[in-house]
Amino acid sequence: MKVNELNPATLKKHPLPPIGAGDKNERGSILVIAGSRDLGGAALLCALSAMRAGAGRLQIATVDLVAPHLAMAMPEAMVVGMATGRDGGFAPSTVKPLAERAAKADAVVAGPGLQRGKVAEQLAAALLKNGNHLALDAALLHALPAREKDAKRAETPPILLPHTGEMASLLQCDAEDVEADPLAAGHACADRYDAVTLVKGVQSHIVAPDGSSFRYRGGGPGLGISGSGDTLAGIVGGLLARGCDPLTALLWGVWCHGEAGRRLGETVGTLGYLARQIPDEVPALLESR
Repeated sequence: MKVNELNPATLKKHPLPPIGAGDKNERGSILVIAGSRDLGGAALLCALSAMRAGAGRLQIATVDLVAPHLAMAMPEAMVVGMATGRDGGFAPSTVKPLAERAAKADAVVAGPGLQRGKVAEQLAAALLKNGNHLALDAALLHALPAREKDAKRAETPPILLPHTGEMASLLQCDAEDVEADPLAAGHACADRYDAVTLVKGVQSHIVAPDGSSFRYRGGGPGLGISGSGDTLAGIVGGLLARGCDPLTALLWGVWCHGEAGRRLGETVGTLGYLARQIPDEVPALLESR
């Protein structure tokens, strides 16, 4: 089983879309569905990262308890507040309007900071039917085993961004099994859901539905912090909005996220930098390629 190293030479084989004349519509629209009563910051980190990756137009859909604060913190975004459920996440009544709004975006990132449960399952199923570019993270990954057929029927392969525990949920196995052979877990997940799949770890693995696989060895221990995964999801989403195919978006997203961590490790310190600092490194990394 050949594993390609994710490095600048590999990225040259998966080029980014041209920048164009600079019109925001050329760089695509992204909808970030994220946040809950207790995790509103996840939406902010994800949205900021999407813009740093070059998305042109940004909308954030979050619970109404959080929306006003996000609108002030992210003035670049249109922020839509949806009804909050008893658990602090989206209320069941929000699934249909969220899916309708998502259908109008070029790319959607959904899951950071969301609550797990039935609403997440229903939302995952609805989003997978839209046919646009979609990256799923966190709570929506735990929802997928109940929506496996919806994932396989998706017009465009979704991107899945699990850490070890979420991968274990996706495969309905033990976390120890994922840790023992993360690449095999990636292949199993990509095949089961017909999805472009990331397996996060000290070394990250990316597997496409056709079986092609990649390994990224960089980044460093400083990336193991709260909010780091939210920034990765946003970077990937921003690249999808710009017109990248799912595999290209994930390859560049993982590389940019990891190289941002490497740069911060050199300038700030191996440990101690914050997830909110990661997005600021991304524009220069994209420009350098």
